[in-house]
Amino acid sequence: MSVATDDLMDFDEVLKRFDPVMGLEVHVELGTATKMFCGCPATFGGDPNSQVCPACLGLPGSLPVANAKAIESAARIGLALNCSIRESSVFARKNYFYPDQPKNYQISQYDEPIAYEGYLDVVLDDGTPWRVDIERAHMEEDTGKSLHVGGSTGRIHGASHSLLDYNRAGVPLVEIVSKPIVGAGARAPEVARAYVTALRDLLRSLDVSDVRMDQGSMRCDVNVSLMRKDAAEFGTRTETKNVNSLKSVEAAVTFEMRRQGALLEAGGEIVQETRHFHEADGTTSAGRRKETAEDYRYFPEPDLPPVIADPAWVDELRGTLPELPWVRRARIQTDWGVSDEVMRDLVNVGAVDLIIATAEAGAKPDAARSWWVSFLAQQANSRGVELGGLPITPAQVAAVIGLVDEGSLTNKLAQQVVAAVLDGEGEPAQIVADRGLEVVRDDSALQAAVDEALVANPDIAAKIRDGKVQAAGKIVGDVMKATRGQADPARVKELVLAACQ
Repeated sequence: MSVATDDLMDFDEVLKRFDPVMGLEVHVELGTATKMFCGCPATFGGDPNSQVCPACLGLPGSLPVANAKAIESAARIGLALNCSIRESSVFARKNYFYPDQPKNYQISQYDEPIAYEGYLDVVLDDGTPWRVDIERAHMEEDTGKSLHVGGSTGRIHGASHSLLDYNRAGVPLVEIVSKPIVGAGARAPEVARAYVTALRDLLRSLDVSDVRMDQGSMRCDVNVSLMRKDAAEFGTRTETKNVNSLKSVEAAVTFEMRRQGALLEAGGEIVQETRHFHEADGTTSAGRRKETAEDYRYFPEPDLPPVIADPAWVDELRGTLPELPWVRRARIQTDWGVSDEVMRDLVNVGAVDLIIATAEAGAKPDAARSWWVSFLAQQANSRGVELGGLPITPAQVAAVIGLVDEGSLTNKLAQQVVAAVLDGEGEPAQIVADRGLEVVRDDSALQAAVDEALVANPDIAAKIRDGKVQAAGKIVGDVMKATRGQADPARVKELVLAACQ
């Protein structure tokens, strides 16, 4: 039995009849130079199949060698998540066939992961704390990437053929698996988003990944089930795969709760399956029947020895953990003197760390905050990306602010420079030079423009001479237009008033 999108159960009705249960599996590509089990580059964006070798292609006779940096990163992630680190963890073969998994199995970890039994405390929009328990964080390798050609959706259904790029095959992954999240009720979608947001911030602070959800270096599998109010056991779950934005995590939970509620009330059964999330309308659609752990026929990887985590080494790694993002934010909030509500808004739009980094690069915090939450937020919205996904660095924003502070740029000119950086034209100083955008400092040139504007507007000039200083705004505007916005408006006003004395 299927349910049409327009037959979804009202969200409040779902909550009257059912309790939602969630499980979140977050895959994080580690920012190592090379892949998990070979020496191929792990960089994003290379030409298709240009970063492969016999090992990551699974060719006969090739043997894997574990990446020491990836193991260290996995242990640091586990420690930051308050997990125990297993003194001896093992790799396993997870057997399945996909076209983008060239070995027909994935090297992963199963019953002896490197990190287990942890938690992450998150804060919801209204300041409510929520603890998400972590079952495990384990190491594995990523798959390749399929490009389905000829269809209208980019999915395999309707495609005429598929192309395979194995550059991503073998890239180091850490999969962070939560325990079932129960009791969230109406806030289940919000809890899911808050958890993934906090996890992203934590991983970024550890400097183990760029956590670019838009590029797939962090993605979330969203498991949702419903249990009736009088039930003692969880319902059948679905797993919405590879959700790649914070907003979409929240939307996927909401949609599955409403879809499953309608289906159950209509007498149908939930199928344990994977589902695809559709960004355009926030819906999910069926993928494939979901296997159980037994279906994967896990067994120890015979070509890799156990990973030994010496307690002294673990203690050394614990000492490398940075100040937690939320602790840092509390300190910064005090320094900035902003309210809880303002700080929460900054967190929700992903601006806090960007503002901090901009200030650390030399900008005043107030100016940094203004740029990120106004002009740059508008740019991110128009480009359909998250704030952190804009192609501009905090150091570049700080450089622009510095040019404004020293009087080389007006705010309007600075916006042109920032827009040019976003369009890939180069560094701010070079853009200013190439476009000739620097503020006009030659008083003789400005005086000539002022005189011309006064002659063209005798009535305005008369009002200024009669003491109506506010009328000078029209003359200042004309001069700014004549100088293509490159005049200092404050200096222009001084010249206008002096000329009318």
